[in-house]
Formats: sequence, C-alpha cells, structure tokens
Amino acid sequence: MGISMNTDLNAVMNKLNASGTSEAKSSALSSKLSNLENASDEELMEACRSFESYLIETVLQKTKDALVPKDEDEENEYMKMFGDKLYEGYAKTIAESGQLGIAQKLFEAMKRDYGQAAAGLNIETKEE
Repeated sequence: MGISMNTDLNAVMNKLNASGTSEAKSSALSSKLSNLENASDEELMEACRSFESYLIETVLQKTKDALVPKDEDEENEYMKMFGDKLYEGYAKTIAESGQLGIAQKLFEAMKRDYGQAAAGLNIETKEE
C-alpha cells in the first residue's frame, strides 16, 4: 500500500492538533513537512526526525495524563513549569536514538513516493 505523504501527514497533524497538543509546534512541523518536494536527503531526514520526536512527545504527554491523577500532577510546581520541556527532551532523545525507526520508515516512504511522483508513476506496493 502506498502512502500519500501530504494527505496522511496533514491528517495526522490535524488529529494531533485536535487532541490538545501544542499548536505552535504542530504548525511549524506541518509547514516543514509540506515544503519537502525539492529538499535534500538531510533536510528530509531532519523533518522525519522532527515528526517522530513530536509524535513521541505527544504519546508521552497523553500517557502521563492518563496515568497521573490530576490532583497529584497539580501539586508538583516543577512539573507544571518544566514538564513540557522534560517530555520534549525525552522525545528528542528517543527519536535521535533511532531505535523506534519511525523517522527512517517515513524517510524511505517519502523518498519512494516522491520518486514515483517525479517519474509520473502511480504504483501501489503490496503488503507482505
């Protein structure tokens, strides 16, 4: 199954926006991802890493929200002030390690799809 990168990424970003994540981060990432047709491999990979980091940060935040009781979360002033930076740092470290492989798979899919679009092909790959 082929991935339509602009449509799929925009849908994911819209869903993340609707779920209460930082609108400034997601709009910056959306603009970065939407202007990649003529990007170098390094720029494309950086955008993929940014997306993976943002996705991981969102998962970490939602997990914390689900597991930590609201009254316990409100008692900790440091977490109220710096919790976002903590989860952002965790997400960046996880994404840069490459162990999840989301950025690499996204990069490969985007290269394949842009290559097909440049060649004027509309080929669907079969799932194994």
